[in-house]
Amino acid sequence: MTLLAGKSGLVIGVANERSYAWHIAKALTDHGATCAFTHLPGDRNAHRVKRSLTEMGKPDAWLQPLDASNDADIEAVFAKYGQDFPRLDFVIHSIAFAERDLLQPGKFVTTPRAQYLSAIDISAYTLVAFARAAKPLMQRNGGGSILSMSYYGAEKVVPGYNIMGVAKAALECTNRYLANELGEAGIRVNCISGGYLRTLASSAVGGTEKMADAVSTHAPLRRGVEGADVGKTAVYLCSDLASGVTGETIYVDCGVNILGA
Repeated sequence: MTLLAGKSGLVIGVANERSYAWHIAKALTDHGATCAFTHLPGDRNAHRVKRSLTEMGKPDAWLQPLDASNDADIEAVFAKYGQDFPRLDFVIHSIAFAERDLLQPGKFVTTPRAQYLSAIDISAYTLVAFARAAKPLMQRNGGGSILSMSYYGAEKVVPGYNIMGVAKAALECTNRYLANELGEAGIRVNCISGGYLRTLASSAVGGTEKMADAVSTHAPLRRGVEGADVGKTAVYLCSDLASGVTGETIYVDCGVNILGA
């Protein structure tokens, strides 16, 4: 199927071939989209992302460094994209950050002000910054789709998720406000709340070692979520099939979020 034939966009957040951003990009390209990518500054990060894109079959994909804490960097990346591509149909925001030593059960109360604000900045504010930079490019082709990634810890307490849960709650609220403001420009803004997946990011959260087994036992689908599950939902949200969907947080977690315990 080629639900996204002729569409192109920017995927921000590929770390390696286990990351949700990688699975999303793989699904988008499998459906005919052209994806451009960013990486964290530094040769080591560039090499790691290039290796994962080669694994995807895209060794020559457009790739630029991006420090998401720097507005000038964000503007430069989107400007460069606008020079090199005739249209911007989607932006995938799949980045987050919190100091690893704070992501342990019982450590939330110790969160320093600076680290609290840093987590909100990278994990949530950047969605505003990306949307602002994307808007004029998306308006060239009558609109587009902006998609971010959250987790159930934004809604319920997941011990150890801590400041990241607060940041993801801010991200989901930001998603709704952006959807309201950008709707008249034809830009849809949605969020996927993906289930637990073993990634570089999830490995930083203390107490997750037993989570995969627990999910497999208790989830309504009796299995853990896979990256491909989220990738398929991203294809839907970036395609014309989701033309009337915006401001939503869609759970892709094999049903874990419906459980009371």
